Amino acid sequence: MKAARIHEYGKPLVLEDIPVPDIQPDEILVNVKACGMCRSDVLLVDKFFQGYGDIKPPVTPGHEITGIVSKIGGAVSKSVGFEEGDHVVVAPGWGDGTCRHCLVGNTQICTHVRWPGFGLHGGFAEYLPVPARYAIKVERRLKFEELAPLTDAGLTPYRGVKKLRDAGALGPGRVIGVFGVGGLGVYAVQYAKLLGGGALVVAFARNPDKLAVAKDYGADHVISIKNKTPKEVAAELNKATGQGDLDAIIDSVGAPEMMQLGFSLLGIAGHYVDVGFVGDRIDIPLFPRVSREQTFHGSFWGNNADLTEVMALAAQDKIRHTIKTIAFEQVNEYLDLLRTNEVVGRAVIKF
Repeated sequence: MKAARIHEYGKPLVLEDIPVPDIQPDEILVNVKACGMCRSDVLLVDKFFQGYGDIKPPVTPGHEITGIVSKIGGAVSKSVGFEEGDHVVVAPGWGDGTCRHCLVGNTQICTHVRWPGFGLHGGFAEYLPVPARYAIKVERRLKFEELAPLTDAGLTPYRGVKKLRDAGALGPGRVIGVFGVGGLGVYAVQYAKLLGGGALVVAFARNPDKLAVAKDYGADHVISIKNKTPKEVAAELNKATGQGDLDAIIDSVGAPEMMQLGFSLLGIAGHYVDVGFVGDRIDIPLFPRVSREQTFHGSFWGNNADLTEVMALAAQDKIRHTIKTIAFEQVNEYLDLLRTNEVVGRAVIKF
């Protein structure tokens, strides 16, 4: 099979032919039809994650995976309902199944978690073994290139917006800011409208093309932050919405400057969800966080239940996509484009 693999960090992926992997009795073999490209793939190649754990090469990146069931392990129960030829998406965060996080369904934050695309097997290859419990069957009419990004770019902000909703931060008369309109942000805007209960949605970004996408996807207002001070941004926000601060923020970037801007705009009792990590450190004043009783939520990827809900929205045609399909041979070219933030929406490798 074809595979694009890391043999040395900081170097281009090696495109090569390797054997199709075997599967364990509780696994299925997925014939990958499409895999989204994520900024996390760039961070992986560029050694960011080596500061948090030793991931030894060879590594096959790619964690936004969809494809067809090619083979079923002998221990996979018939009650699971898989048949060869079924179309599936691959859920991230393969937990041990026994820790307290796994037992409530949050396998993606299991202490012993495994993630596809962060080890030997990933979606930048034509086949990968997947524990059967982490594959979700989907309707055959749905396009592979649109399904793939939903397993991360379309899943991660969904969980983040649910946290804002469940915290009581959304509803009529509230204003939610979506920071960054890249691969995740285009979905965050849509979920803010779907789950916001009438809250006004304001998208913040530097790129005018991305702001145009946000407006087209339902943002009530868009604000360019390029070359503007926080006071200038707040003034534009006040002109657009009647208030100069935000009740809720979902940050799809996680860059230090963006987070400093976000916290400067966060209102009293405001809630801030971060799902991005372009940066690795932030420096913000502490007293306003305390005196204004603000809440910061970390939100990581999503669990099987979250992904099942996203798939239900997709099946109802309630999610729109900005997709650039590319060939397997273009993988290194598009990693470079992701590094310079030049991809609008999501680049998806289609086998």
